[in-house]
Amino acid sequence: MANVEKISVALTPEMVAAVRQVVESGEYASASEVMREALREWQGRRRHRAEAVAELGRLWDAGLASGEATDGEAAFARIRQALEAQRTSRDA
Repeated sequence: MANVEKISVALTPEMVAAVRQVVESGEYASASEVMREALREWQGRRRHRAEAVAELGRLWDAGLASGEATDGEAAFARIRQALEAQRTSRDA
């Protein structure tokens, strides 16, 4: 890697053991590789979370722009009534 900067991080003994285990098993070539992948995953989760929050904001705004709210119980009662009327007229 041509352009890298070394930093120091403090890890719990359990984290250090996990990093060492995957390096020793050959799953990763180095502790740095483990940390780079962990950071990429972390960045991806943060990006996904930001996109989800933005989408919720868009949906919220769309809901507000859609007009007055309707009482759910009243709406379902009207739907049930219409379905019952259809069923009754179909059965007659």
